[in-house]
Amino acid sequence: MTETTLIIAFIGGLVTFASPCVLPLIPAYLGYLAGTTLHGAKQNGTDERARDIRVKILINTILFVLGFSAVFALLGVLLHTALVGVSYRVQIWLSRIGGLLIILFGLYLTGLLKIPWLQRERSIDVSGIQPSYVTSFVFGAAFAVGWTPCVGPVLGSLLAFALTNPADAFGLLFVYSLGVGIPFIVVGAFTAEASRLIQKAGSWLRWFNIIVGVALVILGLFVFTHHLNELADLSLIVRILG
Repeated sequence: MTETTLIIAFIGGLVTFASPCVLPLIPAYLGYLAGTTLHGAKQNGTDERARDIRVKILINTILFVLGFSAVFALLGVLLHTALVGVSYRVQIWLSRIGGLLIILFGLYLTGLLKIPWLQRERSIDVSGIQPSYVTSFVFGAAFAVGWTPCVGPVLGSLLAFALTNPADAFGLLFVYSLGVGIPFIVVGAFTAEASRLIQKAGSWLRWFNIIVGVALVILGLFVFTHHLNELADLSLIVRILG
């Protein structure tokens, strides 16, 4: 497993977290899972109660992260078990298929390609469900299969990427889960402060999909041509810039 692939997987996790239809909803969603909000506690309670609620939100956030991390780890194990022993010729075709899928997902995010099944809402409906620690873990697992259409292309690209590197699938998905999970935990620990920053991010989030989409198309081309290792080749970057 190269450093480049790990960086790509981690960035993919950060991109999933920062998706325009996910990021603005995260503080309220985590507060709902905890059964309360820090803002309400500060208005109607004591500082001690606010601290207790902050801890409760953080615990629910950690369980949410553990839920989707467990699913990603299982996917990594399954991909590794099923594909690690395939021949080199099969790996070449897996790279072509995976690269093509990543390109298609990238074109979808830029708006140049419409994929109807990705445009169907897949958000998690938490209304009417009693908040609990178990609920947080279960909804974390549900998040792993695609919370919204924004998550689908990025997660799908990561799975296609893992498909082309079956021996590294577990490591890739583990690092991806870190990329998603670490910002989640930070938001859970500093909910009020994070909410203010997220509200200010609205002006640039609309360009986020286009930038990510272009990056996925470029990544897909490298994967399709089986030249992913060249991304780590500084001499190649120098030739391109020159």
